[in-house]
Amino acid sequence: MFQTAVVTGASRGFGRAIAAALVAAGTDVVGVARDAEELRAVGDSLGSAFIPLVADVTEEGLADEVIGEHRPSLLVLNAGATPHMAPVHEHTWETFSRNWHVDTRHVFEWTRAALREPLAPGSVVVAMSSGAALQGSPLSGGYASAKAAIRYIRGYAADESARAGLGIRFVALLPQLTPSGVGSVGVMGYAEREGISRDAFAERLQPALTPEQVAKAVLEVAGDADSAPEHVVAGGGLRPV
Repeated sequence: MFQTAVVTGASRGFGRAIAAALVAAGTDVVGVARDAEELRAVGDSLGSAFIPLVADVTEEGLADEVIGEHRPSLLVLNAGATPHMAPVHEHTWETFSRNWHVDTRHVFEWTRAALREPLAPGSVVVAMSSGAALQGSPLSGGYASAKAAIRYIRGYAADESARAGLGIRFVALLPQLTPSGVGSVGVMGYAEREGISRDAFAERLQPALTPEQVAKAVLEVAGDADSAPEHVVAGGGLRPV
């Protein structure tokens, strides 16, 4: 297993579950998020193996600093913004591009740093895309395209790692819509759009994907050098794209 990992967006949801699973597996985790109180709560729960870092993951130079100081062999790029739910004509450019400025930019910054530092041979970078990158998401502005760009960044980085003989593996996970966490905003938006209850819409997503299942998927693909480079993560398990 990995000696040290960095998990972005580690204060809640998928990120918190991923950090917990890694710590349980014996990995020291540097958890990055903006909310100091929530990070402190994660640290209280996980103990000294969790190193909280209060920072904006999109900040230029942050990835270089963290990688240089902690020398992780695993990066889990999970941070993301909650999308604004509205049809395209009711968005402003600011709301439409929100996830490009957080989700995509932070994957770009950290992937770039992983290649330039570089991470040690055998290291793994897991980037969180979304099932929306395959299916679209007409109420969440640029969310689907921002998550699709993460898939392209992963592929570009894998090619550059191979070209330079770096031995760094780049993987993308595409979680399906789930009623919990950030996904709850989407579930509510689409339920209202169809004129049905939140529970009725959520029932379509059964078996519902949980943060613990996402964490298990991260450990599975990160630990398997022969796994596919991209997987959809659903309540029923992993499926290569």
